[in-house]
Amino acid sequence: MQVELQHVTKSFVHNGSPLPVLDDITLTVGEGEFVCLLGPSGCGKSTIIHLIAGLERPTSGDVLVDGRPLTRPDASRTVVFQDAALFPWLSVLGNVEFGLRMAGIEPRRRREQALEYIRLVHLSKFVHAYPHQLSGGMKQRVAIARALVLQPAILLLDEPFASLDAQTRAVLQNELLEIWELARPTILFVTHNVREATGLADRVYVISSRPGRIRDVQAVSVPRPRHAEDPVLLAHQHKILGLLGEEVEKVLREELGETVHFPEAQHPAPPDRPLGMHI
Repeated sequence: MQVELQHVTKSFVHNGSPLPVLDDITLTVGEGEFVCLLGPSGCGKSTIIHLIAGLERPTSGDVLVDGRPLTRPDASRTVVFQDAALFPWLSVLGNVEFGLRMAGIEPRRRREQALEYIRLVHLSKFVHAYPHQLSGGMKQRVAIARALVLQPAILLLDEPFASLDAQTRAVLQNELLEIWELARPTILFVTHNVREATGLADRVYVISSRPGRIRDVQAVSVPRPRHAEDPVLLAHQHKILGLLGEEVEKVLREELGETVHFPEAQHPAPPDRPLGMHI
Protein backbone atom coordinates (compact mmCIF):
# COMPACT_ATOMS: atom_id res chain seq x y z
CA MET A 1 0.00 0.00 0.00
CA GLN A 2 1.11 3.56 -0.73
CA VAL A 3 0.76 6.28 1.90
CA GLU A 4 0.42 9.98 1.10
CA LEU A 5 0.13 13.10 3.22
CA GLN A 6 -1.09 16.05 1.14
CA HIS A 7 -0.64 19.54 2.61
CA VAL A 8 -1.34 18.25 6.12
CA THR A 9 -1.41 20.59 9.10
CA LYS A 10 -2.03 19.56 12.68
CA SER A 11 -2.61 21.68 15.78
CA PHE A 12 -3.33 20.75 19.38
CA VAL A 13 -4.90 22.93 22.07
CA HIS A 14 -2.38 24.06 24.70
CA ASN A 15 -3.38 26.40 27.56
CA GLY A 16 -6.52 27.27 25.66
CA SER A 17 -4.73 28.24 22.45
CA PRO A 18 -3.93 26.27 19.28
CA LEU A 19 -0.39 24.92 19.17
CA PRO A 20 0.70 24.18 15.57
CA VAL A 21 2.69 20.96 15.36
CA LEU A 22 2.77 20.20 11.61
CA ASP A 23 2.60 22.72 8.78
CA ASP A 24 1.91 21.85 5.13
CA ILE A 25 3.42 18.35 5.23
CA THR A 26 3.41 16.59 1.87
CA LEU A 27 5.16 13.23 1.66
CA THR A 28 4.78 9.85 0.00
CA VAL A 29 5.82 6.38 1.08
CA GLY A 30 5.59 4.07 -1.91
CA GLU A 31 4.32 0.51 -1.73
CA GLY A 32 7.01 -1.69 -0.18
CA GLU A 33 9.30 1.29 0.47
CA PHE A 34 11.30 1.83 3.67
CA VAL A 35 11.23 5.52 4.68
CA CYS A 36 12.68 7.19 7.80
CA LEU A 37 11.67 10.43 9.49
CA LEU A 38 14.34 12.49 11.27
CA GLY A 39 14.01 15.77 13.12
CA PRO A 40 14.50 17.52 16.47
CA SER A 41 12.35 16.57 19.46
CA GLY A 42 8.84 18.00 19.26
CA CYS A 43 8.84 18.47 15.49
CA GLY A 44 5.82 16.22 14.94
CA LYS A 45 7.42 12.95 13.79
CA SER A 46 5.27 10.84 16.12
CA THR A 47 2.21 12.88 15.15
CA ILE A 48 2.76 11.81 11.52
CA ILE A 49 2.79 8.17 12.68
CA HIS A 50 -0.45 8.71 14.63
CA LEU A 51 -2.11 10.34 11.62
CA ILE A 52 -1.23 7.43 9.33
CA ALA A 53 -2.32 4.92 11.99
CA GLY A 54 -5.69 6.69 12.19
CA LEU A 55 -5.18 7.58 15.86
CA GLU A 56 -5.34 11.32 15.06
CA ARG A 57 -7.09 13.37 12.38
CA PRO A 58 -5.37 16.23 10.53
CA THR A 59 -6.50 19.78 11.20
CA SER A 60 -6.39 20.29 7.44
CA GLY A 61 -5.10 18.39 4.44
CA ASP A 62 -5.50 14.74 3.50
CA VAL A 63 -4.02 11.42 4.58
CA LEU A 64 -4.44 8.85 1.80
CA VAL A 65 -3.81 5.12 1.57
CA ASP A 66 -3.73 3.87 -2.02
CA GLY A 67 -5.42 7.12 -3.02
CA ARG A 68 -8.35 6.75 -0.61
CA PRO A 69 -8.88 9.03 2.42
CA LEU A 70 -7.97 7.39 5.70
CA THR A 71 -10.85 7.51 8.19
CA ARG A 72 -10.06 5.10 11.05
CA PRO A 73 -7.51 2.58 12.35
CA ASP A 74 -7.48 -0.90 10.84
CA ALA A 75 -5.34 -4.03 10.87
CA SER A 76 -3.63 -3.17 7.58
CA ARG A 77 -1.64 -0.51 9.48
CA THR A 78 0.11 -1.52 12.69
CA VAL A 79 2.34 0.48 15.05
CA VAL A 80 5.39 -0.48 17.09
CA PHE A 81 6.17 2.10 19.78
CA GLN A 82 9.35 2.86 21.74
CA ASP A 83 7.82 1.08 24.73
CA ALA A 84 7.04 -2.50 23.73
CA ALA A 85 3.74 -2.26 25.71
CA LEU A 86 3.40 -6.01 26.17
CA PHE A 87 0.64 -7.52 28.30
CA PRO A 88 2.51 -8.63 31.45
CA TRP A 89 0.05 -11.45 32.20
CA LEU A 90 0.58 -13.06 28.78
CA SER A 91 3.54 -15.14 27.62
CA VAL A 92 5.52 -14.35 24.48
CA LEU A 93 3.17 -16.67 22.58
CA GLY A 94 0.11 -15.07 24.15
CA ASN A 95 1.26 -11.56 23.27
CA VAL A 96 2.01 -12.45 19.65
CA GLU A 97 -1.29 -14.32 19.33
CA PHE A 98 -3.33 -11.48 20.82
CA GLY A 99 -4.18 -9.59 17.61
CA LEU A 100 -5.04 -12.82 15.81
CA ARG A 101 -7.35 -13.80 18.65
CA MET A 102 -9.10 -10.41 18.46
CA ALA A 103 -9.48 -10.99 14.70
CA GLY A 104 -11.28 -14.28 15.38
CA ILE A 105 -8.59 -16.60 13.99
CA GLU A 106 -9.18 -20.16 15.19
CA PRO A 107 -6.74 -21.39 17.88
CA ARG A 108 -4.68 -23.89 15.88
CA ARG A 109 -4.07 -21.51 12.98
CA ARG A 110 -3.22 -18.53 15.17
CA ARG A 111 -0.75 -20.61 17.20
CA GLU A 112 0.99 -21.76 14.00
CA GLN A 113 1.20 -18.19 12.68
CA ALA A 114 2.42 -16.81 16.01
CA LEU A 115 5.12 -19.46 16.32
CA GLU A 116 6.34 -18.69 12.79
CA TYR A 117 6.83 -14.98 13.57
CA ILE A 118 8.39 -15.77 16.95
CA ARG A 119 10.89 -17.90 15.01
CA LEU A 120 11.57 -14.99 12.63
CA VAL A 121 12.60 -12.77 15.57
CA HIS A 122 14.70 -15.60 17.07
CA LEU A 123 12.69 -16.14 20.25
CA SER A 124 11.64 -19.76 19.79
CA LYS A 125 13.36 -20.72 23.06
CA PHE A 126 11.28 -18.13 24.95
CA VAL A 127 7.78 -18.95 23.70
CA HIS A 128 6.46 -19.50 27.23
CA ALA A 129 8.45 -16.72 28.96
CA TYR A 130 6.70 -13.66 30.37
CA PRO A 131 7.68 -10.03 29.75
CA HIS A 132 9.36 -9.61 33.15
CA GLN A 133 11.71 -12.45 32.20
CA LEU A 134 12.86 -10.75 28.97
CA SER A 135 15.52 -8.16 28.21
CA GLY A 136 14.59 -4.85 26.58
CA GLY A 137 15.69 -6.06 23.17
CA MET A 138 13.71 -9.28 23.51
CA LYS A 139 10.58 -7.32 24.43
CA GLN A 140 10.95 -5.23 21.28
CA ARG A 141 11.31 -8.43 19.24
CA VAL A 142 8.01 -9.61 20.69
CA ALA A 143 6.39 -6.26 19.83
CA ILE A 144 7.65 -6.51 16.24
CA ALA A 145 6.42 -10.11 15.93
CA ARG A 146 3.03 -9.09 17.36
CA ALA A 147 2.74 -6.36 14.72
CA LEU A 148 3.99 -8.47 11.80
CA VAL A 149 1.88 -11.55 12.54
CA LEU A 150 -1.15 -9.55 11.38
CA GLN A 151 0.64 -9.26 8.01
CA PRO A 152 0.07 -5.50 7.78
CA ALA A 153 0.51 -3.75 4.47
CA ILE A 154 1.90 -0.74 6.37
CA LEU A 155 4.21 -0.98 9.38
CA LEU A 156 4.72 2.17 11.46
CA LEU A 157 7.66 2.22 13.88
CA ASP A 158 8.03 5.08 16.36
CA GLU A 159 11.62 5.00 17.68
CA PRO A 160 11.37 1.28 18.43
CA PHE A 161 15.08 0.86 19.27
CA ALA A 162 15.73 4.16 21.07
CA SER A 163 16.08 2.67 24.55
CA LEU A 164 18.35 -0.20 23.54
CA ASP A 165 22.12 -0.51 23.78
CA ALA A 166 24.11 -0.12 20.57
CA GLN A 167 24.81 -3.84 20.09
CA THR A 168 21.17 -4.90 20.56
CA ARG A 169 20.05 -2.04 18.35
CA ALA A 170 22.32 -3.19 15.51
CA VAL A 171 21.05 -6.78 15.79
CA LEU A 172 17.40 -5.67 15.67
CA GLN A 173 18.05 -3.36 12.72
CA ASN A 174 19.40 -6.33 10.77
CA GLU A 175 16.48 -8.53 11.81
CA LEU A 176 13.97 -5.86 10.80
CA LEU A 177 15.60 -5.54 7.37
CA GLU A 178 15.55 -9.31 6.89
CA ILE A 179 11.83 -9.46 7.72
CA TRP A 180 11.09 -6.43 5.52
CA GLU A 181 12.91 -7.98 2.56
CA LEU A 182 10.91 -11.18 3.09
CA ALA A 183 7.41 -9.66 3.44
CA ARG A 184 7.91 -6.18 1.87
CA PRO A 185 5.45 -4.14 3.94
CA THR A 186 5.51 -0.38 3.46
CA ILE A 187 7.54 0.97 6.41
CA LEU A 188 7.64 4.41 7.99
CA PHE A 189 10.29 4.50 10.73
CA VAL A 190 10.85 7.39 13.16
CA THR A 191 14.31 7.81 14.66
CA HIS A 192 16.68 10.40 16.12
CA ASN A 193 19.70 8.39 14.97
CA VAL A 194 21.16 9.63 11.68
CA ARG A 195 23.30 6.52 11.12
CA GLU A 196 20.28 4.30 11.76
CA ALA A 197 18.19 6.24 9.24
CA THR A 198 20.77 6.12 6.45
CA GLY A 199 21.56 2.49 7.19
CA LEU A 200 17.93 1.38 6.90
CA ALA A 201 15.96 3.64 4.60
CA ASP A 202 15.36 4.03 0.89
CA ARG A 203 14.63 7.70 1.62
CA VAL A 204 15.07 9.95 4.65
CA TYR A 205 12.75 12.90 5.29
CA VAL A 206 14.31 15.62 7.47
CA ILE A 207 11.64 17.51 9.45
CA SER A 208 12.17 21.06 10.69
CA SER A 209 11.61 22.25 14.26
CA ARG A 210 7.99 22.92 15.32
CA PRO A 211 5.82 23.45 13.46
CA GLY A 212 7.27 20.59 11.46
CA ARG A 213 7.82 21.11 7.76
CA ILE A 214 9.70 18.99 5.23
CA ARG A 215 13.19 20.48 5.28
CA ASP A 216 14.89 17.99 2.96
CA VAL A 217 14.60 14.53 1.42
CA GLN A 218 17.64 12.29 1.00
CA ALA A 219 17.33 9.33 -1.39
CA VAL A 220 19.75 6.63 -0.19
CA SER A 221 20.57 4.46 -3.18
CA VAL A 222 23.35 2.42 -1.53
CA PRO A 223 22.74 -1.35 -2.04
CA ARG A 224 22.00 -3.48 0.99
CA PRO A 225 23.67 -4.82 3.07
CA ARG A 226 25.17 -1.41 3.83
CA HIS A 227 28.46 -0.77 5.59
CA ALA A 228 28.72 1.96 8.19
CA GLU A 229 31.84 3.51 6.63
CA ASP A 230 30.49 3.64 3.08
CA PRO A 231 31.50 7.11 1.79
CA VAL A 232 28.08 7.70 0.19
CA LEU A 233 26.35 7.00 3.52
CA LEU A 234 28.82 9.32 5.27
CA ALA A 235 28.01 12.09 2.78
CA HIS A 236 24.27 11.67 3.47
CA GLN A 237 24.93 11.74 7.21
CA HIS A 238 27.01 14.90 6.94
CA LYS A 239 24.24 16.70 5.01
CA ILE A 240 21.55 15.58 7.47
CA LEU A 241 23.60 16.47 10.55
CA GLY A 242 24.13 19.97 9.17
CA LEU A 243 20.40 20.46 8.67
CA LEU A 244 19.54 19.07 12.10
CA GLY A 245 22.16 21.29 13.73
CA GLU A 246 20.50 24.35 12.19
CA GLU A 247 17.10 23.24 13.48
CA VAL A 248 18.37 22.57 17.01
CA GLU A 249 20.05 25.99 17.07
CA LYS A 250 16.72 27.52 16.08
CA VAL A 251 14.91 25.72 18.94
CA LEU A 252 17.48 26.87 21.50
CA ARG A 253 17.25 30.46 20.29
CA GLU A 254 13.45 30.45 20.52
CA GLU A 255 13.15 28.61 23.84
CA LEU A 256 16.20 29.86 25.74
CA GLY A 257 17.01 33.12 23.99
CA GLU A 258 20.53 31.83 23.49
CA THR A 259 22.63 31.41 20.39
CA VAL A 260 24.43 28.08 20.35
CA HIS A 261 26.64 27.10 17.42
CA PHE A 262 27.27 23.43 16.83
CA PRO A 263 30.76 22.57 15.60
CA GLU A 264 31.02 21.84 11.90
CA ALA A 265 30.98 18.10 11.29
CA GLN A 266 34.10 16.83 9.63
CA HIS A 267 33.54 16.41 5.90
CA PRO A 268 33.55 12.77 4.87
CA ALA A 269 35.64 11.58 1.99
CA PRO A 270 34.02 12.26 -1.39
CA PRO A 271 32.03 9.28 -2.68
CA ASP A 272 34.36 8.70 -5.63
CA ARG A 273 37.52 8.56 -3.52
CA PRO A 274 38.69 5.07 -2.47
CA LEU A 275 39.19 4.61 1.26
CA GLY A 276 42.26 2.85 2.56
CA MET A 277 42.19 0.14 5.19
CA HIS A 278 44.81 1.68 7.48
CA ILE A 279 44.12 3.97 10.43
